[in-house]
Amino acid sequence: MNLDRAVMAFAGFMILLSLALGHFLSPWWLLLTGFVGLNLIQASITGFCPAAKVLARLGFKSGCAFPGPR
Repeated sequence: MNLDRAVMAFAGFMILLSLALGHFLSPWWLLLTGFVGLNLIQASITGFCPAAKVLARLGFKSGCAFPGPR
């Protein structure tokens, strides 16, 4: 799995997790869904993604969208 796929998998997991927490615990958890969505939009515009930086340091090979650590 390369870095791009790992970022997409992590974002999808966070969205599903926040939806489940929002349904079972508190609707305030849905703010996490909004944060993940805003972060995805920000990353598409600027090319900077904090999750990509962390996953790159964990050893994921870079993909097309996110280069590895510099």
